[in-house]
Amino acid sequence: MNLPFEEVRLSLPHIELSAHLYGPPDGQPVIALHGWLDNAASFARLAPKLAGLRIVALDFAGHGHSDHRPAGAGYALWDYVHDVLQVAEQFGWQRFSLLGHSMGAIVSVMLAAALPERVVRLALIDGLIPYTGEADSAPQKLAEALKAQMALAGKRKPVYAAFERAVEARMRGVGAVSREAAELLAQRGLMPVPGGYTWRTDSRLTLPSPLRLTHAHAMAFVQRLQCPVNLVMAEQGMLLTQSRFSELLSGLPINLTHLPGGHHLHLDDEAGAQLVADCFNPFLRSP
Repeated sequence: MNLPFEEVRLSLPHIELSAHLYGPPDGQPVIALHGWLDNAASFARLAPKLAGLRIVALDFAGHGHSDHRPAGAGYALWDYVHDVLQVAEQFGWQRFSLLGHSMGAIVSVMLAAALPERVVRLALIDGLIPYTGEADSAPQKLAEALKAQMALAGKRKPVYAAFERAVEARMRGVGAVSREAAELLAQRGLMPVPGGYTWRTDSRLTLPSPLRLTHAHAMAFVQRLQCPVNLVMAEQGMLLTQSRFSELLSGLPINLTHLPGGHHLHLDDEAGAQLVADCFNPFLRSP
């Protein structure tokens, strides 16, 4: 499979991130944001099918080849939002579009709602708002997070004796993927260690969130969106499992397209990637 991208390293004021660049330098600017525990290879099939765009497909902090956050820091959604804004500054982009999958879609929505003057369009794949939690559950959730943080030092990442073992594990992971998709993610996400391979991802990414947005918080972000939004929902994806999903879209100017496939429909196979590209090409190239 030919992957026509350029690998870059971005030195932000607070962290170094890695990214894949696709498309002509003078193309319309787009920052592509992958899902939780994935990496920039999430867009390996889709990005080459999006014409006329300059796409920066990031490895989020703690993922892929990007740096991990320093000791004592965490991975809150709003920290990712700040990272993405700094990436736009690095490229000199005052206005840009966002292409987000899953957690990347959530980060995209938060940035577009917070700074609507910066975001031209939102192209979202099977993601819109985070899992929410109400006020009465906050003490219990914080307790669970604190206990997990204290126990993390005693845990070790899994080591796979062979690359194929890691691929098979990823196929069965959260947001199950095809073998080819798992191979693409693993090629970027694994590193050699004594005894085989393990994931590059920061172990802190698997910790429970100490605080979740309430449903009202999440809705406030969606309702404040001012740019055009095109949301692709996978028929066997994860959005349909979120409660009150129809309420989220009620009365909102979001263009919704249902497509066959799972949560990673844009990566699982070429046919799925082409269907997503057919939705986003005219949308992202619109003046």
